[in-house]
Amino acid sequence: MDVLGLYNYWIVIVLMMTGFYVVISRGNLIKKVVGLNIFQTSVFILYISMGKIIGGTAPIVAPGVTVYSNPLPHVLILTAIVVGVATTALGLTLIVRIKEAFGTVEESEILQQRDDT
Repeated sequence: MDVLGLYNYWIVIVLMMTGFYVVISRGNLIKKVVGLNIFQTSVFILYISMGKIIGGTAPIVAPGVTVYSNPLPHVLILTAIVVGVATTALGLTLIVRIKEAFGTVEESEILQQRDDT
């Protein structure tokens, strides 16, 4: 099997590790949300890649067609995208409230202010 032929899986791995690194290494809450979105996008690409069958068509009965792609992974990813946008909006809203309460979005400064009180 050609390793370079599976480039979409390599892209998934790079995006996943990039998002994970951003979440772990950054103290800025907005950067953490961006990292989570990158990680989430890699999962979307993974599921879409696994759901595609080479040579498969849409699951519509037609003469001469015998190979169909399963639409379920694609439908689930559309739902996941909507949920992801909603949770990102909620996360950013919480960050705005944290900024109002603590005056910063840096995790270390927030923890320091919390410990000082």
